[in-house]
Amino acid sequence: MNLAAIPSPTQSAWPIAGFPIRAYALCIIAGIVVALFLTYRRWRARGGDPGAVFDIATWAVPFGLVGARLYHVITDWHLYFAPGKNPWAAFAVWEGGLGIWGAVAGGALGAWIGCRRMRISLAAFADAAAPGIVLAQALGRWGNWFNNELYGRATDVPWALTIHQIDPTTYRAVMENGEPVVIGYFHPTFLYESLWCVGVALLVLWADRRFQLGHGRAFALYVAAYTLGRAWIEWLRVDPAHEFLGFRVNDWVSVAVFLGAVGFLVATRGRGREAVVQVSEPVHEDPIAEAEAAVDAEDDVADDTPDVAEAELPASDDELDDIAVSEAKKLDESADPVEGAEEDTNTA
Repeated sequence: MNLAAIPSPTQSAWPIAGFPIRAYALCIIAGIVVALFLTYRRWRARGGDPGAVFDIATWAVPFGLVGARLYHVITDWHLYFAPGKNPWAAFAVWEGGLGIWGAVAGGALGAWIGCRRMRISLAAFADAAAPGIVLAQALGRWGNWFNNELYGRATDVPWALTIHQIDPTTYRAVMENGEPVVIGYFHPTFLYESLWCVGVALLVLWADRRFQLGHGRAFALYVAAYTLGRAWIEWLRVDPAHEFLGFRVNDWVSVAVFLGAVGFLVATRGRGREAVVQVSEPVHEDPIAEAEAAVDAEDDVADDTPDVAEAELPASDDELDDIAVSEAKKLDESADPVEGAEEDTNTA
């Protein structure tokens, strides 16, 4: 037993009412929340409508999750479509299996749709979202820690990661003589990548403030810096993966994406931040503002409506009699001068 090793959880999910609440899913949700919070603040600071962040997220998040699953299924197709495998398991997202590049591609497509609907510059929005996205990746990697998966090569370094044998039916470590069964001690690649992602987020935040990055350059910096770290971390991993010319498919994808991001940074050097990030008025509706406006309108109508207590009520029978007598007296008084004038005329 390696006393200096980093321990791993012995449970990856908690069944509630027969439904497993997986730690991996909770880590992803936490990452999404952090990404939305940071993007909200950065988009508002850039002069954008902060409410648009949540509208765009309703497109980007689902597309990102679908893209992540598709990438995993395509690159690890043998897990689902090889002889003896169950193809329907490709839809069992709850059993794990997401690919980061599929998440980025799918999320970008969803964000593009959302930005078009909101009439917002996709490049400007991507710059605002970049640090939040990579922090979400940092949190999501801790799901691999809970699952005791995607570790690196065996090692005896002091920070080696203890990996347990997990029973997929109980979501707990297999026990032997009252102790969890330990498979071995490996490089904690999940921790390497999580820390690398935090460093990338800090780099993008610093560079964005220092150089006023815009037109997609902050996002490109995030992509280039992340892929640089992903390459050496992928080299440490020992989990089964498809290879091409002796390298993992993820390595080739990282190289291609890195070159594309660096090329974009070089081609757009010297460009500052956009003066306007929103080309027209947002088309999204603020439900809170609409509710407040509706309440104000109702108050205005209520102010213009006469109070029932102050309104004139119909007169009673006694009041009507008094009014009739008063009117009769007025008629008599007005008739007396006429009669007097007639008498004077006859006398004359």
